[in-house]
Amino acid sequence: MAPREKNFLPELFNRLGALPARQATEGERIESGRIYVAPPDRHLQVAENHIHLTRGPKEGLHRPSINVTFRSAAMTYGPRVIGVLLSGMLDDGAAGLWEIANRRGITIVQDPSEAKFPSMPLNALQDCVVDYKPAAAEIGTLLPRLVSGEEVSERQKSMSHDVQYDRFSGFTCPECHGPLYEKTTPGPIEFRCRVGHVLTLKTLFDEQSSVQERKLYEAILALEEGAELALLTATRVNEAQQQNLKREAEHLRRQAGTVRQLLEHREMPSID
Repeated sequence: MAPREKNFLPELFNRLGALPARQATEGERIESGRIYVAPPDRHLQVAENHIHLTRGPKEGLHRPSINVTFRSAAMTYGPRVIGVLLSGMLDDGAAGLWEIANRRGITIVQDPSEAKFPSMPLNALQDCVVDYKPAAAEIGTLLPRLVSGEEVSERQKSMSHDVQYDRFSGFTCPECHGPLYEKTTPGPIEFRCRVGHVLTLKTLFDEQSSVQERKLYEAILALEEGAELALLTATRVNEAQQQNLKREAEHLRRQAGTVRQLLEHREMPSID
């Protein structure tokens, strides 16, 4: 969602399900049997008995970020947390789900074979320990059994680890251009800058590809603008200088054409 768009998710949930849903507000007390939806441009953090909203640094280029919500819930409630990850693009949610498993919570990932966009489930299955991999239609009946204790995960959770980002990666943050530090504790590969932006390896790779494309288009603009400026300048100088400027304009246009061909024939390999 764009930061200034109206959030229609609560209305959709209220229309389709029995549990009342509403957009979360800062400091709101958590009540049983309710759905709380993160507002646009705000991270939703699960605190002790209440919700905290923040406009902190983006994670995975998103705010709200599913990893922020998962991580805060895991830190606050530990083994009482159940994390559910559904269909989606790239690897959002995998790092947060790992935090839940790391603190002995229960992890559920939609079966990727039936997901419309299987990237998020597949990456979670690759990066963290997952307790259940049901079809989406089965998750609704699984959750009450887990909450009531009728269903119990027999997985022995590993000891928890404090997350540390203390290895300079040599890369820069695509959001603020600050240095990125790599996470050195177990779990999915992540990078964090000094501001606090957090990116997974696949998100960083994907965004870097977008940055490259933007920079190449900027190069085309600069080269073509330079050619036009050279031709304009040629009309204000003597004949000898005119020929040099016209050659410069032609040279700049050829360079712009080379960059255009590079963009048109560029291959974008899949990272799923």
